[in-house]
Amino acid sequence: MGARLTLRGVSLAFGGVHVLEDVGFDVEPGTIFGLVGPNGAGKTSLFNCISGHYRASAGSIAIDGNEVLGLAPSRMAKHGLARTFQHPALQLTSTVLDNVVLGAYSRLPGSPVEWALHLPRTAKAERAAREEAHSLLERMGLDWAAGVEADELSHGLHKSIELCRALMIHPSLLLLDEPAAGLSHGEVEQLIATVKRLRDEDGMTVVVVEHNMSLISEITDRVLVLDHGRRLMEGTAAEAQSDPRVIEAYLGAADAA
Repeated sequence: MGARLTLRGVSLAFGGVHVLEDVGFDVEPGTIFGLVGPNGAGKTSLFNCISGHYRASAGSIAIDGNEVLGLAPSRMAKHGLARTFQHPALQLTSTVLDNVVLGAYSRLPGSPVEWALHLPRTAKAERAAREEAHSLLERMGLDWAAGVEADELSHGLHKSIELCRALMIHPSLLLLDEPAAGLSHGEVEQLIATVKRLRDEDGMTVVVVEHNMSLISEITDRVLVLDHGRRLMEGTAAEAQSDPRVIEAYLGAADAA
């Protein structure tokens, strides 16, 4: 089952610059929630607070009622959280399979010494993880690329590989940071189908930051619009696109550019 994400009064400041101010919302389990807004609205900063890459200056962030604000990113997997990034960070000289298997190590048994010695318990766990990674790549239509080095593949495939690696964590809460950036139309259509399947078949909770409003309209159950680090409105994507405040925020950002 997907996790419930709850934010209350989240603020973030760097020195005297307020990046986020008193942001709060709820994401129901098994839904797709969008974070949208003009450039500089604070969307990625909020993502970084949720995933532990930034520590919020104030507020509360809870996953299934467990406070996670201030936890290091490495500890978030134990709370069911996985994320992707705007720019995938893959091991380019490693195979696709090896990159995907990396996502499993946060949940595999054994100490660093056991893994260094390649003892039977860790060897068995690694074999199982590689088999699971193969199955996941097959489900995503990428089994053909398992033995290919990552640097031989396109940017769009890098995004798909990073998503597979995140899914190897077995997340109940998945954060997608601009997953459609740089993708072709066909790749965007495939991404839409994949994210919907994660919600509908796996019951996963997904939070997505994205500039592609057609994708946001297609996949999200609800959206939160941010403007200058503040909550502007929350509702469906259709409601957001017709809200005069949202239109003004986007047009104002375009005029400023």
